[in-house]
Amino acid sequence: MKILTRFKFAFAFLILFPVIPAITVGYAAEGSGQEAIREIKHIAGDVYRFRNNFHYSVFMVTPEGVIVTDPINAEAAQWLKAQIAKRFKMPIKYLIYSHDHADHIAGGEVFADTATVISHENAKIHILGEDRPTAVPDITFSDRMSLVLGGKTVELIYLGRNHSDNMIVMHFPAEKILFAVDIVTRNSLPYKNFPNVYIEDLIESLKRVEAMDFEILAPGHGPLGFWADVAPHRRYIEQLRAQVLEHMRAGKSVDEIKRRVTMDRYKNWAYYDEWLEPNIEGMFRHLSLYRRANIFD
Repeated sequence: MKILTRFKFAFAFLILFPVIPAITVGYAAEGSGQEAIREIKHIAGDVYRFRNNFHYSVFMVTPEGVIVTDPINAEAAQWLKAQIAKRFKMPIKYLIYSHDHADHIAGGEVFADTATVISHENAKIHILGEDRPTAVPDITFSDRMSLVLGGKTVELIYLGRNHSDNMIVMHFPAEKILFAVDIVTRNSLPYKNFPNVYIEDLIESLKRVEAMDFEILAPGHGPLGFWADVAPHRRYIEQLRAQVLEHMRAGKSVDEIKRRVTMDRYKNWAYYDEWLEPNIEGMFRHLSLYRRANIFD
């Protein structure tokens, strides 16, 4: 699809479905004692977005049942299950995990009474090995899997290592939606100090996402975005890497680098003030490991 066409779509979508500015959302720990903010919003076609505080998942309604994704936690899953039963009166037939991290996939047992659970093969290994509080996957795959229910399709795609060794993205081709968790956000810095991230592989994963045919980006955190939001996120990581590496080669310490690196062109992004220094620390740690392995000179 031509880039011009993508931008025309993005403009039209923004008018019809205004996107909440990225600065109004963030990350927070669950279980704080405060009442959870939960809602369901229509994205396109038969695909909907579920919010539980600062985590998001998606689900698709078909004539033969519902395909849900990350349950987030047991209470959130109970709420979503009840809402789907009330609003759509359809059984939940499949549950898909984006990856193995508990803050996204806890509570899968809530759906497992009717749903077949699907994940990447590495995710199942971690779910079992680390005793994640969720249902164990029934079906796994290695690279790609197409799931068809009621004449509707979702494509499950493994991009390689990035935020974990088992992250997948979920592509809804008819609706041109991509659900991508923890690897890309719209106009927001990456989370803190790049925990659990293979940075070089993440950059390659984002390039693969850029090559996909979709219009609407549904991240696991933050507002809806567009295909055009992926490249800026990748460029931020690449430019941060280049600056930190330059100062490391000049013999600067991580504290000195934090005073020198500004990334000013991204100062209007969400969490710039809060997460730029942790981003630098995480990149410094990553590059230190690579330099010790003689991957960078």
